Amino acid sequence: MPYKQKLNTLLVSTIITIAIFGWKLPAYCQTHTSPNIIFILTDDMGFSDIGCFGGKLTPTPNIDRLAKDGRKFMQYYSAAPICSPSRAGLLTGMYPARWNFSTYLDNRKHNKNAQQADFLDPSAPSIARFFKDAGYATGHFGKWHLGGGRDVKNAPGFDQYGFDEHASTYESPDPDSLITATNWIWSDKDSIKRWDRTKYFVDKTLDFLGRHKGQPCFVNLWPDDVHTPWVPRKDPEYTGKYPMNQEEEAALKLVLKEYDIQIGRLLDGLAKLGIEENTIVIFTSDNGPLPSFRGSRTAGLRGSKLSLYEGGTRMPFIMSWPGHVPAGTVDSSSMVTAIDMIPSLARMSNVSLPANYQSDGIDRSMVLLGKQAMRNKEMFWEYGRNDIAFRYPLGRDKSPNLAIRSGDWKLLMNSDGTDVQLYNIKIDKYETNNRADSEPDIIAQLENKLLQWWSSLPKLM
Repeated sequence: MPYKQKLNTLLVSTIITIAIFGWKLPAYCQTHTSPNIIFILTDDMGFSDIGCFGGKLTPTPNIDRLAKDGRKFMQYYSAAPICSPSRAGLLTGMYPARWNFSTYLDNRKHNKNAQQADFLDPSAPSIARFFKDAGYATGHFGKWHLGGGRDVKNAPGFDQYGFDEHASTYESPDPDSLITATNWIWSDKDSIKRWDRTKYFVDKTLDFLGRHKGQPCFVNLWPDDVHTPWVPRKDPEYTGKYPMNQEEEAALKLVLKEYDIQIGRLLDGLAKLGIEENTIVIFTSDNGPLPSFRGSRTAGLRGSKLSLYEGGTRMPFIMSWPGHVPAGTVDSSSMVTAIDMIPSLARMSNVSLPANYQSDGIDRSMVLLGKQAMRNKEMFWEYGRNDIAFRYPLGRDKSPNLAIRSGDWKLLMNSDGTDVQLYNIKIDKYETNNRADSEPDIIAQLENKLLQWWSSLPKLM
């Protein structure tokens, strides 16, 4: 065939391809360059539990290695100060109350008292489904707590949210029998002992990645460490009474030590598979710690799990992606939240989101890749709709039930308009100087935005 004819044929073929698929290549043509994503969501980890965030509990050299190879973010926020809604926010990229999540899921009576659903509606947006539709293999290994367990027997299966494979705990629609020998969160009868659960989930993750080499993978690695009860393996260096109290600091130290070892196994496993250069690893927590041991686990930030003060919602956050995220760097000023993850990771992975999807978050991909930038959209939280189905921390750590962060300002108030508190987080991250009396204009502006947001949320009665 003459050269000119070949060129014309190629041109016609290209035009036809564009007409069918648009300028964006179809998912199966992109997969060889699309990064793997592993989202490590630690359970109840305090802002300063780990060494690279100032932690003194025990050395965490492997998590610190992740920070050395990646970037730390000092103003990352969870979607809620407690488990189930924080996970719903991350999975959907929307405020959890939009899907009727307000506190942790329990039995049906508790859920009704908390004005919330029994499980996440399978029609809700799902980051796993979005990535699966783009050609990714998807896995969930670890805690779920978005439906299932106790007397909720009709929770949708993992496949309905877009996961190809899963292994999960009691609080899920399909508990793994090796870690749920009894009808409860954990038991001495479990084949996989409490102290080996994170190892089990890491093994599942590495096996999944190994079986899908050549295809990009999206994995939720959501261990239930370092949530109480802390049940460590017996450490030969520990000389105290064993087994120890499952909520004492000595037990937490040993659990955290083992947890760090398993994160190291994960990183070593990625290298052994030869995929570490093209894998985004994110490390963070779902909400603040409890107990916080007098704020020592939150770097002195006020509040804990169950609180809208910084200690309940500001989380350690590390992102590593060799060659893309600048290694050994820190972003101290850019505000990022869990609900930003879908638009941000989709942009970084060249994954198209449905045209009708409306995230409450914003695309912060450039921030995650190393470019500091102010946030141009407020962040909102709620926790504590009543005194029946909600637990609260003691004393000054109990917060009002609504909060908004706008630039440097953070306003907290109750939904009935009482207990208004205003803090400049840039100069007062410990939330000690309430400026409500001296900043009436800011109060009026933020109150209006917060109450408008609150009134827009569905309320299950």
